[in-house]
Amino acid sequence: MARSEPKSLESLLPRVLARLAEESGRGQTLAPVWASVVGPHLARHTAPHALQGTTLVVTVAGEEWARSLEAEAASLCEQLNARLGPGTVTALAFRMERR
Repeated sequence: MARSEPKSLESLLPRVLARLAEESGRGQTLAPVWASVVGPHLARHTAPHALQGTTLVVTVAGEEWARSLEAEAASLCEQLNARLGPGTVTALAFRMERR
């Protein structure tokens, strides 16, 4: 049996987090991946809440953040899938942060 090249933890971790989120339904495990995709500014105002099937539910600080993310949803899903694996996230849904 041929051995494959060892993979770095950095390359494996996002897929492990995706599996945890999928199995538990809790999107919070995707926070590091989410932050790397949206950047620090958006990550301060948004956070993954749940992974329901292939829909990532994102908690947002207000309507303006939801509108901003909605406009970029296709690109964000593509970037998330590049890290998490094809078809992991096909849609985003938003919920307002509880205060």
